[in-house]
Amino acid sequence: MLSKLRFIILMQLAVGCLAATTAGAQTLDAAKAAYKRPTHIPFPDEAPYAPQTATLGKMLFFDPRLSGKQNLSCASCHNPSFGFEVPVPGAIGATNKPLARKAPSVLNVAWIPTLFWDGRAPNLEMQAMGPITADAEMDGKFPEIIARLKRIPEYKASFDALFPGRGVSQDTILTAIATYERTVVSGWAPFDRWVEGDEAAMSDGAKRGFALFTGKAACSGCHTGWNFTDNKFHDIGIDTKDIGRAAFDPDDRHTKHAFKTPGLRNLSYRAPFGHAGQFADLDAIMAHYESGGLQRPSKSPLMKPVALTPDERADVIAFLRSLTADQTETALPNLPN
Repeated sequence: MLSKLRFIILMQLAVGCLAATTAGAQTLDAAKAAYKRPTHIPFPDEAPYAPQTATLGKMLFFDPRLSGKQNLSCASCHNPSFGFEVPVPGAIGATNKPLARKAPSVLNVAWIPTLFWDGRAPNLEMQAMGPITADAEMDGKFPEIIARLKRIPEYKASFDALFPGRGVSQDTILTAIATYERTVVSGWAPFDRWVEGDEAAMSDGAKRGFALFTGKAACSGCHTGWNFTDNKFHDIGIDTKDIGRAAFDPDDRHTKHAFKTPGLRNLSYRAPFGHAGQFADLDAIMAHYESGGLQRPSKSPLMKPVALTPDERADVIAFLRSLTADQTETALPNLPN
């Protein structure tokens, strides 16, 4: 009788362990599925993708003739070698002084509904106009830019062919740049290959880091989806006088000092981190998140202290590094004379 009872208990334990293992696998599969790469780039109906338009937009993106002194381009602050950012807290603009905020990455902007750290631009066309015309950034004037481009035969011919009856104008310039920017997509990373079933693509430490990222470390509260951002605005308790999103949404107390959640793709090339480049590297920003940040009424309720061991912190960082694709070369366009 005792042996039979022991057998029943052992069988129950075995079934329980199997159920727990199955549930754990299902939970991991669900977490991985939530970060699966999309299969196509979304383009708006009013600005559908055309390779010729994207090519023209790329030329304009790298052309300093869109700036007031003809010495700065969009790529001056969004350099492909640094994850379409620059490795300084504030890029140098037209006034030869560092800008107050770090240039956000252009990576994967086709999936971002509102642009800039404070979300003031509702689409990429409006975003492109901002830096071009800002006095402190490129300091360009569209009447001058339009006249300049019309004097360049190759540009004029391209605009006339791609935008019949419209030619070179502020709207067509911005449409071309935005079309190119939507094609700037981060490449396949070790994490993506792991999600697709290649168990050897990531280290064991990075796999543990993903479990922490979506679990104990609570990073996935804001860093959601394949681009690892909820595209919302959060005050994460950084010591700053910048009011952030509150300039455009002052009635919500949580918008003060709140900034858009940045995507995490290609982080290995994108230091320093933070809306003003306050954190030199991944270790520094991880330490901030673990601390929970400054306590104030506007701070996001999602931002809480997290107690990670040194090994756990190393695993999370290993996972974050697994989001960086193999470095690819971005061919510079030949600009017309």
